[in-house]
Amino acid sequence: MEPPVVTPAEAGFVMPPAWAPHAATLMAWPCRTALWGGLLDQAKDDYAAVARAVARFEPVLMACPPGTAGEVRTRVGATEHGVEPLELPLDDSWVRDSGPVCVVGRDGRVAAVQFRFNAWGDRWHPYADDARLPERVAAHLGMRLFRAPMVLEGGSVEVDGDGTLLTTEQCLLNANRNPGMGREQIEATLRAYLGVERVVWLPYGHETDSGPEGTDGHVDAVAAFTAPGRVLLDVREDPASPEYRSGRANLAALRAARDARGRGFEIRALDPGPFAGVPYANHYLVNGGVIVPLSGDPEADSLALRVIGEAHGGREVVGVPGRVLIAGGGGPHCITQPIPAGPVASP
Repeated sequence: MEPPVVTPAEAGFVMPPAWAPHAATLMAWPCRTALWGGLLDQAKDDYAAVARAVARFEPVLMACPPGTAGEVRTRVGATEHGVEPLELPLDDSWVRDSGPVCVVGRDGRVAAVQFRFNAWGDRWHPYADDARLPERVAAHLGMRLFRAPMVLEGGSVEVDGDGTLLTTEQCLLNANRNPGMGREQIEATLRAYLGVERVVWLPYGHETDSGPEGTDGHVDAVAAFTAPGRVLLDVREDPASPEYRSGRANLAALRAARDARGRGFEIRALDPGPFAGVPYANHYLVNGGVIVPLSGDPEADSLALRVIGEAHGGREVVGVPGRVLIAGGGGPHCITQPIPAGPVASP
């Protein structure tokens, strides 16, 4: 008889919030030519720029296809910038979604969770190597690995470190992810494998994010916790914006919700303009800093940097190129995955 499955929650592990201390950041080198096309070379340059920005604050572990460590070292300046190439089989470079989701135990030890990965609803092929990325990274780090029985991308969830998880109906209830699971089953699995107590559902990510290259509305494109009970939310005031309707619906849902401690949410609107070219909500917190995508529009960028800086008070705000990242489908948050500070929990 096989031993019973022990979930992270049963073992005392929880997913930490974005502002928890990091030991390092995991990234993955751009490699899917079918996605990037003629932008692949520029994508490599922009991933390198993000890696250098992150490495100012903490080490970076850059997964890259076999035989490409030299390219990473050359483009990133890895040796002098604290970026370590790690050659592993890869299909794509959106490590927030395909990489391990780390959880921290009561004793401070760090473990990894491997959710099933189906390339955003079976959109991109092949993806078998990306589906195995969590186990390969965990093996490299000597880290305990939990295997979750559902499809989930890391960009589809945000946690506050105090029991609350934020997600979207547009993504997690889409039939192309877990067609045999209803809302209650999904919530139960999130509680068991991420250690949360309450799931708060927004209706939408980006409403337009359901095309052939979309993610079906990841929450990290529109919302970010800045503290327990506090959310930075993409809300457009101009009815001409393609995100006007979805942003207002998300705002109404969040105002009506309560977190795991029974609190209402303090909401700060992020409105860089009706046609902002990058998802500013898709920023990434590092130790003492915040990495923010830039659109190249001085007015929109200046506003976003100010609002995000104020929301994450005390952190250094660092802008990075964002136009090519969004052409590929995301931003700095999408191409990074934190490895929390703490001793590794052994397998």
